[in-house]
Amino acid sequence: MKGLKTILFLTISNTFMTFAWYGHLKFKDFSWGKNLPMLGLILISWGLAFFEYLFQVPANEGGFQGNGGPFTLVQLKTIQEAITLTIFMIFTLLFFKDEKLAWNHLLGFGLIVLAVFVIFKKW
Repeated sequence: MKGLKTILFLTISNTFMTFAWYGHLKFKDFSWGKNLPMLGLILISWGLAFFEYLFQVPANEGGFQGNGGPFTLVQLKTIQEAITLTIFMIFTLLFFKDEKLAWNHLLGFGLIVLAVFVIFKKW
């Protein structure tokens, strides 16, 4: 159960962070965002990042083996990176219709999934 909660919280966290890092690139498509100064973009992104931390910190605290969770530190980071790329891929396809995922992108993501397998494998 702690493992699922950790993964859920990391997914929510990464969704907020993806919007904080890349969402502002679409603000110009809205009337309210056409003339936002850089400081405005930064403050909005910073506000979104606050919500990212509301989920990321509890996910890592609860998921870490040293705190009674199921994952090592390396496993937590690996899960986070895999989730980040998955969320980013979905975000890109939904909000940046002109961006196309090519075979090399998919191969690279596949290699990251393979890395997750390797890191979780008990040798």
